[in-house]
Amino acid sequence: MADEPLTPETNVMADEKSQPDSKGNDGMPRVDDKSASPGFESTDAGTLPAPNTSATPPSPEDQAAYTGKAPSGSSHGSTVMPSALSEPIALPAANVGVPKAPVKKKEEAPKPVDASGHSLVTKLRAQFNEAIIEAFEFIHQLSIRVERTHINRVCDFLKRDAGTPFDYLSDVTCVHFVERTDAPFELVYNLYSIPANERVRLKVALTEMDEVESVTNVWPAANWMEREVFDLFGVRFFNHPDLRRLLLPPDWEGHPLRKDYPLQSMENNWTAKHLPEFTDVQREQLEQRRSHGLEILSSEEERRVRDIFRAGREVMPLNRK
Repeated sequence: MADEPLTPETNVMADEKSQPDSKGNDGMPRVDDKSASPGFESTDAGTLPAPNTSATPPSPEDQAAYTGKAPSGSSHGSTVMPSALSEPIALPAANVGVPKAPVKKKEEAPKPVDASGHSLVTKLRAQFNEAIIEAFEFIHQLSIRVERTHINRVCDFLKRDAGTPFDYLSDVTCVHFVERTDAPFELVYNLYSIPANERVRLKVALTEMDEVESVTNVWPAANWMEREVFDLFGVRFFNHPDLRRLLLPPDWEGHPLRKDYPLQSMENNWTAKHLPEFTDVQREQLEQRRSHGLEILSSEEERRVRDIFRAGREVMPLNRK
């Protein structure tokens, strides 16, 4: 059977059949249609109440209660779920947790206490009277200030004491107090008693021009200790067997451990003074040796030291006569 040609009327009829109507194929109302079916009236739908025009508009807090979010413009971005709309919404505190323990008051640092009643101080004052200026104790360390002209006799007495013989001189040092105009330097003698296991510290105040008697006759080990104090602080000891610099060159100017000492300028001056004078020829020869790695062979003595190390011999044998 031959196909019939389609006319405009047949196309319209086909379109009308292809479009769904408000009813299903069986003529029943569609359940998925949101609009009411034609001819259908609801019998159980109530009536909406009229809007209350006299009520105040909701506040941002009430809006937050409805939406469960913080009001607009609030710094709290977390969701808030209120228990009741009429109750105020309590936002969580910034730091909620275990309360911090109270700050413990810082203990005061230990301070020196008077040690005039110490047995050793009493013994020294009975022997030297006014030469013992002051005595104090700091963290169980006894310190005694002695008049400058009596330091040798006090040291000799402590070394020969029968009860606590201070037979060991631990150290002799010095401290520079720039703010003290009357006596800016303070000598410190650290003594130790080996039999009694006791320590004591003697202190002597003096000016830049004062001299102190050496204690090398009491403890021979004080020789180099006093030389070091003289070298670095400039304190002079009379009756010393060999008072000269210990660490610095003999022609060094000043004393480096003084607080007002210009260390950098003095060092540069001494270095410039002792540098060898180089001619243009010598400077060129030095640069050539360094470029070839021969700077250690610039003199006969350096070449001899190189030969000694290559042969495995000692530079200064212990049995050398």
